[in-house]
Amino acid sequence: MSQNPNFNFTTALMTGGGGGIGRALAEFLISEGKKVIIAGRTESNLQSTAKEIGASAYYVLDTGKTASIPSFVAKITKEHPDLDCLINNAGVQRPLNVNEDDLAELLQKADQEIDINIRGPMHLAVAFLPHLKSKDHAVIVNVSSVLGFIPMSTINPVYNGTKAWLHFWTLNLRKQLQSSNIKVIEIAPPTVATDLHRERKDPDDNKKEKNSAALSVNEFVAEVGRKWRGGEEMIAAGPANAIVELWEGSMGKKYESMVQDLPSS
Repeated sequence: MSQNPNFNFTTALMTGGGGGIGRALAEFLISEGKKVIIAGRTESNLQSTAKEIGASAYYVLDTGKTASIPSFVAKITKEHPDLDCLINNAGVQRPLNVNEDDLAELLQKADQEIDINIRGPMHLAVAFLPHLKSKDHAVIVNVSSVLGFIPMSTINPVYNGTKAWLHFWTLNLRKQLQSSNIKVIEIAPPTVATDLHRERKDPDDNKKEKNSAALSVNEFVAEVGRKWRGGEEMIAAGPANAIVELWEGSMGKKYESMVQDLPSS
């Protein structure tokens, strides 16, 4: 087992593990000798992915349906008591335009995006806490986005806000758990050539042939994997590095100087 506390786990649950970044990160962890369980909304996709990458198991889970999370956590921790890493990767990105869209439909899509991108990771982290605290070492990883630092994609106003929330939630969760056995990691991707833009007019506008700043999935995972193994807790890649470093050097420093410690229990 790695001596790096941020990579010192044996069994990870990857939400959104059926494709894209989640699948690629799961495959990377398996290559590092980790046991990986994947979860997602489409069973047929999970089944084929688990077989192809060598995942230990798969579970159908819609992270936006938070009422199902307590029973899901009870089931998976019973069947996989060695689980000691939660990776909140599942997310959706919806193009939303208040000037063009049907407003009732816009609100329905926005509510679902908030449920999946905010309430899902929060409910999973809190529900897993008692189990993770019982381990010698445990890790929670939240996958945010560079758009949570600068909301430059104006067609995705809700997505940008959900990822900003996830960034700030991760900062405070890390502070609250700093004296515990649980390490809290954030991964902030830039544009990566996945199917995340599938609902846009041009679903391929995040591919290299149309966006020179985009990273391939392999490029993204190679950089993230190296930094994760190296012990970093705030991990960006490619073009996201400059933006995250700018935030860390300004508001991040201000945060560290102003944050208040929790009172002793």
